[in-house]
Amino acid sequence: MKRRLAVLSLCLGLAACQSPNPYTAVSAAVPPAPPQAANTLDMSAYPAAPRDYGRYRNWTWLNGQLPPGTQWADSGQVAEAVSNGLDQRGLRPSRNPQAADLQVAADTRMETRLRQVRDDYYDPYYGGAGAGYYGGNGYRNGYGGYASVPVMRTYQEQVVVVRISLFDARSGQPVWSASAETGSGGDQADRAKALRQAVQRALTAYPPS
Repeated sequence: MKRRLAVLSLCLGLAACQSPNPYTAVSAAVPPAPPQAANTLDMSAYPAAPRDYGRYRNWTWLNGQLPPGTQWADSGQVAEAVSNGLDQRGLRPSRNPQAADLQVAADTRMETRLRQVRDDYYDPYYGGAGAGYYGGNGYRNGYGGYASVPVMRTYQEQVVVVRISLFDARSGQPVWSASAETGSGGDQADRAKALRQAVQRALTAYPPS
């Protein structure tokens, strides 16, 4: 009896598989493209071409203005440091500002940084058994030496921060920018040296690889 029921269930399952599918796939037709699509190129669908930095040969100041100075470096000193740095990167001042390849802007300021320094202080009376002296008889028997005690010191430092920005002279679009900082010395000569070092560090990454 059980065998007949099993055979009957199998026959009913096969009959169900052979019945027509009540669901029918329907797809909507793709609408025709607009007439102007054949003559329009969507550049946003393509990656931007890599910038050719080799075509930039000369420069002028942005809006014809020298970079602003600070309390310790006037505008002429900042302009000279930036100009010398650009010259070392193969960029020359343009004799005709209207025909320059690049426009240059520079900003210089003083900022305060908090620095932390760890000093390992060796204390003969710290470190447990065997360290330091014992009574009035000199070193403890069997062990001797010093223990290291870490000491963190925090101090303030004045730094020179220089930011240099380059713009395409034809399109006005930003091309490249970078900033760098270096410790400012105490006197005028040290600060002038710090300014030149900050400019050189900022321009190290130009042209980008």
